[in-house]
Amino acid sequence: MAVTAKAFQLWRSRIAPQDTLTDLCRIAGIKRSTLAQQLVRGKVSIPTVVAVARGYGLPPVGALALFEGFEDLERGTTLPTDAELVSQVSHTDILRLLVARSEDRECTCTDVQLRLAPFPHRNSVRAWIEAIDPGDLRQQLALSTGVARQNLSAQLTAGRLAPEIAVQAARLAGVSLTSGLVVTGLLTQAEGGWPEDGRARALCALSDLDLVFLARDRLDVLGKQLRRAELDDGKDRAMWENLG
Repeated sequence: MAVTAKAFQLWRSRIAPQDTLTDLCRIAGIKRSTLAQQLVRGKVSIPTVVAVARGYGLPPVGALALFEGFEDLERGTTLPTDAELVSQVSHTDILRLLVARSEDRECTCTDVQLRLAPFPHRNSVRAWIEAIDPGDLRQQLALSTGVARQNLSAQLTAGRLAPEIAVQAARLAGVSLTSGLVVTGLLTQAEGGWPEDGRARALCALSDLDLVFLARDRLDVLGKQLRRAELDDGKDRAMWENLG
């Protein structure tokens, strides 16, 4: 999904009435040719809108809420759940904390002291969907957006999710509407209303048993990905060998 060129131009005339297209692109840090192509096609991408909003010092969430399909984005922004926060912790950080606890080392509960890796991580999108899924989220998402289940699965496998699908997933799950935009990297934690030390606090709040189960699940996902990668590599090698 993208915003219409007409709606974008109207918004642009309100926030920067005196600026040319070249001025706007320079301030937003985007290529003029990229925006020009989008305008010609009649659709301006969501990342472009976010970049322009940032360039002009406007809150990206408030800017997006002015466009069709995102009208409820700002009022639908709430704090993320602990499950969402933990979903954005990498498996290596989970294992580090698990080892620290097993050695009775004192652990602290801030991102800085735990030195949590930045996110999105490799499995951020899939982990977030699983964290908010009441059981039939993928089916509801496919039905409400018109996106085929196969295409949705392909996006999750690739670690991405279109902005409108991410927002709709949050609507269906009853969580903050900005969460999906944060885990896909479109918005920063601050822009999406995520507390800076939220991930560390949520992780430290887990019991030893929950932490072990979490590590098990993450390693299971990693193992499947590595196995799939090995199979793909084997197929590629076989193809080249057959070609001579």
